Amino acid sequence: MIDLLGNLSQLKDNSPQTIEILDTTLRDGEQAPGIALTTEEKVSIATELDNIGVSVIEAGSACTGQSEREAIKQIVGLDLRAKITSFARGIQSDIDDALDCDVDGITLVVPSSDRHVTDKVRTTREDVISNSVSLIDYAKDHGIWLELLGEDGSRADLDFLTALMQSGIDAGADWICWADTVGYASPEQAHFAVSQLSKIGPTSTHTHDDLGLAVSNVLASIAGGALMVHATVNGIGERSGNVALEEVAIALHHCYGIDTVKLDGLFNLAQLVSQSTGVSLPPNKAVIGENAFTHESGIHTDGILKDDRMYEPYPPELVGRGRRFAVGKHIGRAGARAALEEHGITASDDQISTIVNRVKVLAERNKRVTDADLLAIADDVCGTPRNQKITLVDLIAVSGGATPTASIRLIVDGEERSSSGIGSGPVDAAINAVRGALNDSRFRLVSYHVDALTGGTDALVTVYVEVARGDRTVSVASSDADITRASVLALIDGLDRLMFN
Repeated sequence: MIDLLGNLSQLKDNSPQTIEILDTTLRDGEQAPGIALTTEEKVSIATELDNIGVSVIEAGSACTGQSEREAIKQIVGLDLRAKITSFARGIQSDIDDALDCDVDGITLVVPSSDRHVTDKVRTTREDVISNSVSLIDYAKDHGIWLELLGEDGSRADLDFLTALMQSGIDAGADWICWADTVGYASPEQAHFAVSQLSKIGPTSTHTHDDLGLAVSNVLASIAGGALMVHATVNGIGERSGNVALEEVAIALHHCYGIDTVKLDGLFNLAQLVSQSTGVSLPPNKAVIGENAFTHESGIHTDGILKDDRMYEPYPPELVGRGRRFAVGKHIGRAGARAALEEHGITASDDQISTIVNRVKVLAERNKRVTDADLLAIADDVCGTPRNQKITLVDLIAVSGGATPTASIRLIVDGEERSSSGIGSGPVDAAINAVRGALNDSRFRLVSYHVDALTGGTDALVTVYVEVARGDRTVSVASSDADITRASVLALIDGLDRLMFN
């Protein structure tokens, strides 16, 4: 077995000055089931990728169709600092489609394992090398950057893969890529293969997470000499996904002192991609999950309040996050006090004890306790009447047509306000109407979750939202048979607490 630990130790002591990131969210990430990004969404994501300093943005596959080419052209037209590339199969027409988009370069993908060479493409190893050399000559004659990727490289005969990549470099390829296309390899395999390829020329690594080893295989690849990592935001991609950009970036920074991108932009980028793709962030997801810097346990909360590094490997601000104290079954006195102080509420020791006991009882019964629940309990225990400044008067939401619409009337601090909005659905339209009525661009919906409490078509649902305004957040829940109305009630309850408390 390869001394992988020894090689990773050397990586820490003799780390390369830079590791580049090739982001393939807009290509490999979009290939995940159920994802279809609009041109506007792709442009927004590409802009944010460039803002954090990604070196190469694979903007799509030009061969997919005209709409894909138009999106790529718009991204090229942004004149970003990042190199803009297109995926291209091993056929000349794919290169022509990419050239038509005026991209800076391409990743040329050719078969490398015998499964792909003989069973999928039905050709020979010799013809793969010959065809690759011809296509590289053609692309380089047009003056573009080129990376040669051997698909299914982790299951390829390494002697053949090495010969293929050597031929690519000899023909003028700028980079070669080791691809663990099906997430098959172990870190030892990744290290050994990349250490051989990196002797040939600049080498990148492309890993998938089918075995949960995507980040490990990236680190092993870098220890073997890889200088560029293919990744996607939030790890989206086919099957179990690609290696997550944010996980690679923080692992390299924290463990090896290697900086790749601007870390403080990772969370906003993650949220943008989640909203654009409709793929929610798992709460326990490293770096960008809701729970990554959220503490409920009394022991942990007490420790964090004494030393903010006690139960966190790095400060949340490093990746554009903030720390949050949650309320629930495991809450302690220190956590309750800290959570209340976040909302400007002070309570005596006896009151804190009573509040904690009531929160625990509620958590045992309802499982999920929101900030609004905590604040309502605190108001009751401390004898502080709540004067709600935002109330819902009327809500009309219409869907089923081309564009869902909603109109709303609110009483805001004694003044009646009304507005209308459109959206991707009735809830989205209603939230936009609320935004218009409040004329407040500072708030944002951080998370949104729906639970059905009863069965049938008239089911009662509870909507949980976490809403932020500036650097403050609050979680709120509301129940109703109408999901749109429940969503609006929860939202305005949270905004009332953020704007007037």
